[in-house]
Amino acid sequence: MCVCVYVCIYIYIVKNRSRLTNLLIFLEEVTNYVDSGYLVDIMYLDFQKAFDKVLHKRLLHKLAAHGIRSELLLWIENWLSGRKQRVTLNGQSSSWKDVLSGVPQGLVLGPILFLIYINDVDESVACKVLKFADNTKICSVVNSQEDIESLHNDLKNLVKWSVDAIQR
Repeated sequence: MCVCVYVCIYIYIVKNRSRLTNLLIFLEEVTNYVDSGYLVDIMYLDFQKAFDKVLHKRLLHKLAAHGIRSELLLWIENWLSGRKQRVTLNGQSSSWKDVLSGVPQGLVLGPILFLIYINDVDESVACKVLKFADNTKICSVVNSQEDIESLHNDLKNLVKWSVDAIQR
């Protein structure tokens, strides 16, 4: 499990190569299936506003499950907590509200935390899953009705996972 986190993090943070590396890995996988004579179904998923929907408590729990503890976990908790936001429109501002979800973007740590948060997305599916930030690609060989049904079940499991993990 930690190896997958490392690979996903590496793909994400290598400047100017992350999208290309991700696509090449996926292309190689699909090409191998097709070259072997298999039919392949591919689905592209995008978790809308996913970075904003990461629940802090759940993220901290997942970090602890990955072995991040004590001072580092406390530092991340402090970094995430105490944030407030408000909306201003036409000179009128709402009251300040605590931010209970989301990982800050624009820094390397935000996407890394997000990838750790979604790292278990592929545990509930049998098909091949490749993640890049909030975009996910899944593919599966579909040579029979059973394969099609398995892919449909995987998609249902991904929807359930997203409702449980990403949605509020």
